Amino acid sequence: MNKYTAANIPSPCYVLDEGLLRNNLELMQRVQQQSGADIILALKGFAMWSAFPIVREYLKGCTASSVWEARLAAEEFGRAVHAYAPAYKQEDIDALLPLVNHISFNSVAQWQRYQEQAAAAGVSMGLRINPEHQEAETELYDPSAPGSRLGVRADSLEGLDLDTIEGLHVHNLCECDSYALERTLAAVEKRFGNLLHKVKWLNLGGGHLMTRQGYDVEHLITQLKRLKQTYDVQVILEPGSAVAWQTGPLICEVVDIVENDGKIALLDISATAHMPDVLEMPYRPAITGAGLPTEKPFAYRLGGNSCLAGDVIGSYSFDQPLAVGDRLVFEDMTHYTMVKTSFFNGVQHPAIGILRADGKFDCIRQFGYQDFRDRLS
Repeated sequence: MNKYTAANIPSPCYVLDEGLLRNNLELMQRVQQQSGADIILALKGFAMWSAFPIVREYLKGCTASSVWEARLAAEEFGRAVHAYAPAYKQEDIDALLPLVNHISFNSVAQWQRYQEQAAAAGVSMGLRINPEHQEAETELYDPSAPGSRLGVRADSLEGLDLDTIEGLHVHNLCECDSYALERTLAAVEKRFGNLLHKVKWLNLGGGHLMTRQGYDVEHLITQLKRLKQTYDVQVILEPGSAVAWQTGPLICEVVDIVENDGKIALLDISATAHMPDVLEMPYRPAITGAGLPTEKPFAYRLGGNSCLAGDVIGSYSFDQPLAVGDRLVFEDMTHYTMVKTSFFNGVQHPAIGILRADGKFDCIRQFGYQDFRDRLS
């Protein structure tokens, strides 16, 4: 039996595998120790705070994209809190500054508006810069695309007094390798090299998929050490995907099978509500034991349980015919999945659990009608 389909695991359910999470974190700890860089958790990619006691053993803190994420980091993680958002209102700044250690502004105007307040609060200020260098393969996730609203271009900083700026923040990667980082750094040094000698820290953002099989970790360490030695800056990385990469699946169940130009299996999950990147990126998630549509003898389209006509996950094939009540294991569903779920249509939201290193399953949270009701008013 698959360890994720044991009878004590409900369906649907996101299952975080503690052993796999620790494997990722141990690799990140080695990168920190050998490079001198700090790695912090990007909550936008993985905010399962019941796992923070594990993550806190290895990483230096969190990075937040909003006041609520910053509060979650401060209250539940309890180490350094960094913040960046495309724009802050005055009430955001008032709430953020007591919570954070570093804040990166997206524009010169935002920095100038809030610099005195941030300085009085003792918060280290940075600017997000746009290296005008593209590496992300999907346009939806490319911060350096032409016309991007994210980051300041080098020509916008000419002639400015940047004495209160202590750091630079650059983020243009998305599930990339260390060679994409090397190319990005060349663009950053070309356009912003004069500033790198003046700042105290350089935040390299996320998108460093160092826990993916085949990633050249030694090359990453070399790049980080070179930066630190060349510019005497504290180097910071803030991955989201890499922390939770391949650390656990989404478990679901076949509810019905219908015929319409082939067999369609209806599941107790929804692509649009429970794994929206399947429709947004789009991509085809892996299912344990399943193959491509014509690879195995029994083929099915898999559909979600919302009323959205396009709530279709994709076409798969199996060694045996599917039956109502069968469990399916959608792999790698912890990063950028749980954080994006919704209660659309009022369909049952998956439970959240942790499969401990000793094999014990802890069901951390199950959702009910009250959660759906309180989502709106």
